[in-house]
This record gives sequence, structure tokens and C-alpha cells, in this order.
Amino acid sequence: MKIILILGAGLSSTSMIRYFLDLAPEKNWKIRIGDLNVRSATQKIGGNPFGEAFSFDVYDDLSRIREIRQSDIVVSMLPAKMHYLVALTCIELGKDLVTASYVSPELKSLDSLAKEKNVILMNECGVDPGIDHMSAVQMIKKIRDAGGIITAFESSTGGLVAPGYENNPWQYKFTWNPRNVVLSGKDGARFLHNGKFKYIPYHKLFQRIETIQVPELGEFEVYGNRDSLTYRETYGLHDLQTMFRGTIRRPGFCEAWDIFVQLGATDDSYIMEETENMTNREFINSFMAYRVDIPVEQKLAAYLHFKEDSAMMDRLKWLGIFENRKIGIPNLTPAKVLQHILEQKWRLEPDDKDMIVMQHQFDFMLKGIHRKRYSTLVFVGEDSEHTAMSITVGYTVAIVTKILLEREIPHKGVLLPIIPEIYNPVLDELKKYGIAFIEEEITID
Repeated sequence: MKIILILGAGLSSTSMIRYFLDLAPEKNWKIRIGDLNVRSATQKIGGNPFGEAFSFDVYDDLSRIREIRQSDIVVSMLPAKMHYLVALTCIELGKDLVTASYVSPELKSLDSLAKEKNVILMNECGVDPGIDHMSAVQMIKKIRDAGGIITAFESSTGGLVAPGYENNPWQYKFTWNPRNVVLSGKDGARFLHNGKFKYIPYHKLFQRIETIQVPELGEFEVYGNRDSLTYRETYGLHDLQTMFRGTIRRPGFCEAWDIFVQLGATDDSYIMEETENMTNREFINSFMAYRVDIPVEQKLAAYLHFKEDSAMMDRLKWLGIFENRKIGIPNLTPAKVLQHILEQKWRLEPDDKDMIVMQHQFDFMLKGIHRKRYSTLVFVGEDSEHTAMSITVGYTVAIVTKILLEREIPHKGVLLPIIPEIYNPVLDELKKYGIAFIEEEITID
């Protein structure tokens, strides 16, 4: 019997655990799930005899070493900052590791050591990053094999609410880690456009947006996502004129979110005083000049130059940011206060369904003709537990893990799922669950 060790039983692990447990009788697997909250891990197992939950603290050296030693492969769904410690132990004990997180510089530094120990540290195996990488490199190879020369690549992904469930003025709810949403874009954006390097600072990020069309769903807006230029090396696209990665939202979201950015309400660098006694209204007012002659709503509209009777104000009022409701939690940063307010309004209801939207756009020359190919993924979740986000992240991680357990992969060290031995079987299996891309190609005059 092979033991799969899962560290972390949070939201993203729900569908992954289901996948492993469904296959466990056939594959003769034992699924051990460790989390600080052992109750959460136990609930996800649901009494399945092939699963076992236990209390786990990654900083408990004896426990970490014991659990990894007795496993055949390790899946870390812990916060990204904890992966390094897990990876170091995996290398020492000769165990492969799979994560859904971006490769950190600390983790990357383990590449040579992992190769020496013949260990695979496979990262970025979720949806974004993950499915985006795999689908992109597969399409790039397909275009090149046909003789095409790629000149532009744009890729965007969004975790959204499915049609029919976007029943608030923002047309948005939390389908992933709320903190990551509040802090999204902090590093600004860096990309290549028509042969020119472009840099968007954080305070301008949500003002400089693009639009895309998604088949059967219509128009969406996109803001830049971190450093797109690093992916020229990752994807082997060194001679491009345009390289851009973005995050997808419904129209109007970015303009409204920019209000919080301009106010400073997304700042996470300092602690505010007496947030336990502060109201939502006082929180918003604290970022503006002292005036008692006009209400906060009017002051905010004048300060950021939008109409008080606009859809923008409707969105803000719906969130409850002008209410005299006490925050009630001490020692919060502005970003954490905002997150607290948003979590009360943007939560998924039990019957809600979320949606992943991903679109790649490739410009390429083939036989002297300029062509543009769109590759679009739309996937809707089952409910508020087995969300589209949980399924796409969880199943992708799980399938990669299965491949590493069952096949000999010739590559070792710190890896991404951009080798054909990984991305081809993963994308093929994901299609069985309805996670598939639709392609469209047009000729550009």
C-alpha cells in the first residue's frame, strides 16, 4: 500500500481529497491528512476507511520527519511560506513533493540539492498557476509543430461567480482566499506590449485595464498580473512582441475596487489604532480630510471625483462601508479591516456556484498569414464546497501526484508542470471532468 501524505486541509484540498479517496481502493492507497485543525481534516475524509486524519504542526520537527519518512509522496497545501521546510525534509528523506504554489526564491535554491538526491519538487500545479502553464505550453508546441512563429501571447484567468449567482452590485464573491483578493496587485504589473516594456505601479493598476470577449458569456475586464516577463523564459518565448498575463473580473469591478486602492484601505503595512471600537464608517472616514460640514458619502465622492448618485456609490453602500457597525477586532491593518467588511458581504451562500474563466490569445505567423488563436476555458463548480476553484486546483494537484507515483519522470529538482510527461496526461484527464478548452482561430488582415 502506498501512502499519500497531504499537509493542509483547507478549502483548496476538498476536491483533491475526494479524488484520492475515490481512487484509493483501486490503487491501494492510504491517504493521510495532517492539519492543525484535525476536525477539518476528519470531516473531509467523511469516514472513508482509506483516509486518516491527524493533528499536524509543520514546525514540529519530530512529527514532520516521522510523517514524511513513512509516506511515498507528499502534497503540501500549506501556506506557501511553509513549503521550504517541507521541501527540505522531503529532500533529506528522498520523497517527492507536489504543491500548487508559485516557486519562491527559497524553494528554487533547493534545485541542485534535490537533483543530487534524485527528488522531484513539483510546484505551480493548481489552476493559475498550473492549468494555465500546461495548456499554454501544449498550444505553443502545437503551433510551432505546424510551422507557426508566435509573435504575441496574452493569458488571463479569473475566479468568479457563475452566471445566475452574481446577485450583487459587484457581481463578485470570494471563491478563494479573501486575503489574496484584498492584496491582489500589490506588486503592480510588468509586461511587454508591441515590443515595448510596460510597467504599471499599484496605484494605477486598476485604472489601466483591457477587455476580452468570452464565448457565450460576453465582455470581461482584465488587469495586469505581476511580472509577465518571467514567462518568456518559462514558455520559451524569447522573440515576442507582446507578453501579458492578467486577472479577469466582470465589467465595473476594477473601477470600484480602485477606490479602496486610492484611499489606502488595502494597505497591509501598519496597524490601525483601536480598530475594535472603530465602525465601518469611521474606517472609511479615517483616510480623508477632517470635515464635519458634509457626510462621509459626499466627501468620498468629491475626494475621488465620482458622482454621488452613481453605480459606484451603489456598490459602496451595498458593502456597508458607511454603516455605523463596529468592527470589533483589535490591531488590524487597513487591509484586514477591509477584508473583515468584505467577508460579511462577499461570502458564497451554500447553493452558490463559482466559475473559472481562463483565456489564452496567441498571435502567430503561419505560411505568411497572420493568425490569432483563442483558447478559452470556462468551468462551473458544483456548490460552495466543491467549487470550480477547489476542483480545478485539487484535481490538477492530485493527477500530477498520481503520475509521479506511477511513472518514472526523467526530470528531477525544482520543476513546473511544463514537461510533456506531465502536461499531456494531466490535460487529457481533466477533460473527463469537463475541464477543457475551446479553441477559435481567425485570420488578421
